[in-house]
Amino acid sequence: MMLQFLAGTLISVINIGLHALVTVVAVVIARNAGWRVTSRPRLNLMGVMIATAVVLMTAHMIEVLIWAVTYDLMDVVSDDKDLLYFAFVNYTTLGYGDITPVLNWQLIGPLTAMNGVLLFGWSAAILFEVLRKTLERLGLTQTSDTNSPRI
Repeated sequence: MMLQFLAGTLISVINIGLHALVTVVAVVIARNAGWRVTSRPRLNLMGVMIATAVVLMTAHMIEVLIWAVTYDLMDVVSDDKDLLYFAFVNYTTLGYGDITPVLNWQLIGPLTAMNGVLLFGWSAAILFEVLRKTLERLGLTQTSDTNSPRI
């Protein structure tokens, strides 16, 4: 059981480090695009949000790949099952149950899910902050006299 916790913790830390790096990249992209003077601020906002979401989704896919490689190295499933699918099901907390780990690795699925939930929440926070900052820079934030946005 201790090996499962150590492996799960190590892979989680690797994925957290990757997500931190991607956060920096996403913020730089958003900051550079948000400062651009444009006659179509709403299109600029859409572009910033799409670019940020694509960067974050790419990070999540790489993180799932890291889990899949770990499953392969640790022989987490007994047959030649689709480890990438198994990793996605665990990481996204779908939990279909059509592929199950071997007895010695039963905790790896919940550890993967815990990592996925944390990183999805982090991504949602990044998207919200990029949206807020970009709206602010483009002058599309709420006015002081009303509570309605000027979007």
